[in-house]
Amino acid sequence: MTTVHGYSTSGNCHKLRLLLEQLDRPYRWVEVDSSRGETRTPEYLAKNPNGKVPMLELDDGRVLVESNAILCWLAEETSFLPPDPWQRAQALSWMFFEQYSHEPYVAVARFIRGWTPPDSPRRADLPRLRERGHEAFAVMERHLGGHAWFTGPEYGVADIALFAYTDVAGDGGFDLAAYPAVRAWLARVRATPGFVPMPAPPSEAQALLHQSP
Repeated sequence: MTTVHGYSTSGNCHKLRLLLEQLDRPYRWVEVDSSRGETRTPEYLAKNPNGKVPMLELDDGRVLVESNAILCWLAEETSFLPPDPWQRAQALSWMFFEQYSHEPYVAVARFIRGWTPPDSPRRADLPRLRERGHEAFAVMERHLGGHAWFTGPEYGVADIALFAYTDVAGDGGFDLAAYPAVRAWLARVRATPGFVPMPAPPSEAQALLHQSP
């Protein structure tokens, strides 16, 4: 049995749930609230010294961390990961883009608005984060002008990686109205077989999101 330790309202964690559901693969989900320090316990750090979610654990004790690495492992020998080496490299390039040029801005803006107090000094970073996030969306929009997917000719791991935080970009204060191709792609992902949406944030986070500029 595959066990996923994750925080349900984290995009990085939801990536794994979405792929596992679409693969129809059995798994066990252990909820770990990273916002409350549950990834910093001695027990958790013994398995993942980096103290983050998600973490995948196998019955034999093997552990794999980093969401996109876990996606690739889960998708091995399935239609979600291209078998052609060049096409696989293209998919990986978008997954690296997601972690380097997308997630640090789109996801972090969401976190600051929903998981930090209204007087947090981190809120001063929001204009810069939104500027960089819009740069990422512009790159995605250009690609989608000539392609249906990011993984290759078909939907797969790179689309799952980029979908998670793009779909909740509004929580970070991003307006996707200027990106029609991105919005159409989001709709295509939602229409894929076995799709499951990310759960809503906890009530405290929702309250902060509604109050935040």
